[in-house]
Amino acid sequence: MIFSKVLKNRIAIFYLFILLLTSCVSSHIPNYHFNQKTAAPQLREDVVLLKKILEANHPSLYWFTPKDSMDYYFNNAINSINDSLSETEFRNKVASVISKIRCGHTAVRFSKDYTKLLEKNRYPIFPLGIKTWEDTMVVSGSYSPKGSILKRGTIITSINGRINKQLLDSMFNIISTDGYSNTYKSQVISGNFPSWYKLAWGLDSTYQITYLDSLGELQSATISNYSPDTVKLKKPITDSIKPKPAPKPVVAKTKKLTRKERRQLRLSNLRSLSIDSSDNTAYMRVLNFTEGHLRKFFRKSFKKLEETKTKNLIIDLRENTGGYMSSSNLLTKYIIDKPFKNADTLAAITHSIKHAYYVRDAFKYWFLSHLVSRKKADGRYHDIRAEKHYYQPKRNHHFTGKVYVLQSGYTYSAATMFTSAIKGQGNVIIIGEESGGGYYGNTATYLSIIILPNSKLRIIMPTYRMVMDAKRTKDGKGVQPDVPIRASVESIKKGIDIKLEKAKEEILRYK
Repeated sequence: MIFSKVLKNRIAIFYLFILLLTSCVSSHIPNYHFNQKTAAPQLREDVVLLKKILEANHPSLYWFTPKDSMDYYFNNAINSINDSLSETEFRNKVASVISKIRCGHTAVRFSKDYTKLLEKNRYPIFPLGIKTWEDTMVVSGSYSPKGSILKRGTIITSINGRINKQLLDSMFNIISTDGYSNTYKSQVISGNFPSWYKLAWGLDSTYQITYLDSLGELQSATISNYSPDTVKLKKPITDSIKPKPAPKPVVAKTKKLTRKERRQLRLSNLRSLSIDSSDNTAYMRVLNFTEGHLRKFFRKSFKKLEETKTKNLIIDLRENTGGYMSSSNLLTKYIIDKPFKNADTLAAITHSIKHAYYVRDAFKYWFLSHLVSRKKADGRYHDIRAEKHYYQPKRNHHFTGKVYVLQSGYTYSAATMFTSAIKGQGNVIIIGEESGGGYYGNTATYLSIIILPNSKLRIIMPTYRMVMDAKRTKDGKGVQPDVPIRASVESIKKGIDIKLEKAKEEILRYK
């Protein structure tokens, strides 16, 4: 028995040594040129290898899309590569396949070389910011310092002859999300429409825009790309008839912030709490569950809410795409009124990553998997503690007042775990749109990175599947709001935060 344990330990040490030696395929291409082309045979090899790696390791490859369909998508991509492709073209082809998995934590990233040079090659871009939902596209701003004839709130109906649905479907096709909800995709595109347009459709020198004017009549306008360099080269128009303006008054130089002040400013951008004593309401914004010293922030915030006897709390998670489950759990403890656990099932299909040479962090996964998981009758490796451990609500500074959670398509992963845990609780109202993260389950734990050997594209690959509550329906939907509110043309035109306004309206209603 003793000999057996010693032998096992030696085998484990030897395996670790081999993993460290083999490490991982290089993530760089020698003498790389931005967005350079790669020969077709090499790209086909990359897709074939990617399929093998995902089949051997991905826990939810066929959760929403059956195997025969995924085989078709992969084979179609492989067979369609008949010529060399640029990195952007190949990235789109791979992303269109990956999106069919319907797993938001499986996503495609450009190579490190591409990302490093991106800032120098960012411009020119499509000149307008556009907010989208369903098939609606509305101007949210202009990148040109001179503005645009298409003002904020203008409804777009087509760009260069392509109607909205055609434009958005092409962008949706290269974005991964959980299940069948498109709210996350719409939110991502709204956050940077020029980049997604450029990625999906490339650049044109000009854009023929059709739009609805203030009377609802269809109009047309032509606009050009925006580039800061182009703007700088333009000479300002002078008017010699007008008198020269008076010299500007001397303004005192702004005091340089200290390191402590810069740190506080950065933290306040990541999370903040403000209390309005006039209506006994606090507003808490949490940008993510990764940064911001959240343990200390939550402790001080809920202590303050208790001291001020605040009755209403608005928690804004509209920009929160997730982060550490421990931080999400901590916030949940301050709000939830009963014990809770993260998952009914948290399991992987393998104890050690196959084709590890092409997977970054394969060693880390091997170590963690052997540390926390055990094989069960279903043949999968389960994180037993996560499946059995219940977290208790906080005793100190637990908030029992009315809670209004603002969510959007960006509310994802660990943020969705928070909203799904407290959904249905008597003192909780969720306001906004369907969350981007899945309500039934996700693959939010133990993420690794595949590096394809020829193109050096990086593919985020999850290794564990999480079913948060097996009693829920696996319908591919996100957390549904109790009070649905989505963007409107009028709110964009006037710059009104209609979700926050709705929360305030609900607070007045329950007074």
